[in-house]
Amino acid sequence: MKNSIVLKIMNTYNIKKERGEKRSEYERRSISKISRWILHSSLFSLLFLFCSCYNKENREEILKVYNWADYIDEDVLANFPKWYEQQTGKKIRVIYQTFDINEVMLTKIERGHEDYDVVCPSEYIIERMLRKDLLLPIDTAFGKTPNYISNVSPYIVEQIDATSNNGRIAHHYAVPYMWGTCGILYNKVHVPIKDAQTWGTLWDRKYQGKLLMKDSYRDSYGTALIWAHRKDLETGKVTVPQLMNDYSPAAVATVEKELKALKPNIEGWEADFGKETMTKGKAYLNMTWSGDAVWAIEEAGKVGVDLGYEVPKEGSNVWFDGWVIPKYSRNPKAAAYFINYLCQEDVALANMETTGYVSSVAGKKVLEAMSDTEAYPKPVNLAYFFGEEGRNAHLNPIMYPDSSIVARCAMIHDAGDHTPEVLDMWSKVKGDNLGGGIVIFLLAVVLALTVFVAIKKYEHYKHKYIFLLLCPCFLINIESQFLC
Repeated sequence: MKNSIVLKIMNTYNIKKERGEKRSEYERRSISKISRWILHSSLFSLLFLFCSCYNKENREEILKVYNWADYIDEDVLANFPKWYEQQTGKKIRVIYQTFDINEVMLTKIERGHEDYDVVCPSEYIIERMLRKDLLLPIDTAFGKTPNYISNVSPYIVEQIDATSNNGRIAHHYAVPYMWGTCGILYNKVHVPIKDAQTWGTLWDRKYQGKLLMKDSYRDSYGTALIWAHRKDLETGKVTVPQLMNDYSPAAVATVEKELKALKPNIEGWEADFGKETMTKGKAYLNMTWSGDAVWAIEEAGKVGVDLGYEVPKEGSNVWFDGWVIPKYSRNPKAAAYFINYLCQEDVALANMETTGYVSSVAGKKVLEAMSDTEAYPKPVNLAYFFGEEGRNAHLNPIMYPDSSIVARCAMIHDAGDHTPEVLDMWSKVKGDNLGGGIVIFLLAVVLALTVFVAIKKYEHYKHKYIFLLLCPCFLINIESQFLC
């Protein structure tokens, strides 16, 4: 008995000793791990701090540009730092980013989370930015460098000044960049020119599934109102500017009705892919902007697809994009020089060659470079843009529309306080994509899946309960066999 007690005591001691050793080893390992973690964290923090300090650049040597995609010549962008150093004696590095929708850009500017130095919004966003005091005036004191901003057409400046807000004259805060019209790009083999000359063609059921629409609520809004009130336009009861800037509840309801009636014809809403689709002959009609039309016509011609572009007779909108300096800019000086750089005629020509869009720069050099009597034998009246020298000009009529076309176009202003109602309408139009038959089919699928899941769950629980019921009997049987 005594030996048994001693043996138990010794075993207990050994167990406690073993446990203590294990605990000590665990504690040592834990302390070691914590120490290593602290050491690594410290080293990482020091390394991060060192790298941050080492890589920190002078913000005056950086220019952050925020622009539309495919909206500038790459060489133009690449050559700016060299030009800037020549003009100022200072180095600059360009950080270039792109956006596809005005509202996305505006949200970033409003929140102030991004310190972009220069951005390129459309005219209605410029108007909104002026109203919300989001812009800095552009300093045109360029020292020995000429003020190339004066090359912008007075007509374009006049148009952009229509966005002036809260006592702020627009051209003090924005410099026009590109401009154009909205119209119909069409396949000449499948669509006769008389169809392309009216907005009503978009609603024609013979083109069902062959229509692409710009994913732009403003252009669609104006188009729908113009078509809905075409008779009033013919009789002079209303004008294009009045229609396109009518945001009354009745107007919003009319647009919603017309666009929903249009939807069966729409193959897709596009921001940029429409021009490529048209070049492949997969769509016959595309409500688009003139710049995209120019690019598409040229590219389609290379593969034997014949495209054309018309501004419908009922009227349309003329649009403008411009460069502005956000109030959160950390390098407004370099931003102003960048804007001035883009207003040089050579630079403007390079950008037009690359993008297909039309620069607001209207100098003699541009007029001569763009003139082509052989390619454009029919003259157009461009006195409104180039002055008297452009009265009988031989330029691409899509890029430079005749004064008679411009006369039936107007700029769409910001919807202001009515923007939420317009966007809500737009959401309903784009979201209501399902026909009644498709809805019924989807509901049937959902119902079938629900029934299937319910049956599977029932079978699962059924087997589970049977097992629980049989389990005691099974255990008793095993136990009896074991005892035997």
